[in-house]
Amino acid sequence: MKDQNVIWKTEIGKGPLVAAAIHDGHKIREELMGIMALNEAIRLREEDPFTSLWTIVGSTKITGLNSRFEVDLNRPREKAVYINPEDSWGLKVWKEKPSNKIISNSLKRYDAFYKEVKSIFSDLEKQFGHFVVFDMHSYNHRRDGVKGDIADPKLNPEVNIGTGTVNRKIWEQLLNRFIEDLRSYNYQGRSLDVRENIKFKGGHFSKWIHETFPKSACSIAIEFKKFFMDEWTGKPDKNHLKEIEMALKSTVPGVLEELRKI
Repeated sequence: MKDQNVIWKTEIGKGPLVAAAIHDGHKIREELMGIMALNEAIRLREEDPFTSLWTIVGSTKITGLNSRFEVDLNRPREKAVYINPEDSWGLKVWKEKPSNKIISNSLKRYDAFYKEVKSIFSDLEKQFGHFVVFDMHSYNHRRDGVKGDIADPKLNPEVNIGTGTVNRKIWEQLLNRFIEDLRSYNYQGRSLDVRENIKFKGGHFSKWIHETFPKSACSIAIEFKKFFMDEWTGKPDKNHLKEIEMALKSTVPGVLEELRKI
């Protein structure tokens, strides 16, 4: 990992379940620091910190190391480098527009990521026939400030399951099993609010997986509302972090059982 061109890390396992946290990264490469307009706190608020901890549930693990403000691995290539504020929730990312060379350097890293992931997933396809990806993210629900109101819970579930590009004909039973098992987990004496395609329907990474491996891969975009941390200070609640890990682990036997049926 000394090569600064590598903006992710992988751990190859022996099973058909992949856990990915491609927005966990926070690093910014040195050539960008001079023109970066955002401070660390603002960047962190829009990243998905701690999601890499939950990749422990997968046999193969994929984790982003660098910030989405450097290059966003969950967007199409032509939109992977944020240029204008409308690309990044109204935030002004740069003091000056990145040069073509800088953008090219970022996209080289993007291309290298997708090249390696394609190779990993091709091997899983050959070995198992089918495989599942937990594409894990988190999202903010207190955008009105530290003392502002939280976002309407009716429109912001604790866990949003994005399945917008999943082939339901193949994966219906597995998806239903996953969602039901996650809801059924005893989360500190209650059930998690788990709903499908309410806030998000899944991003480019899941879409790319389904387009590249249309008959063999099921990528489930799992978005946790940041109830497990203070999104303004970046401080996590360690009990929630561990409990979410256990909730995800509780779904693995069912997912693998349904996978064997396909």
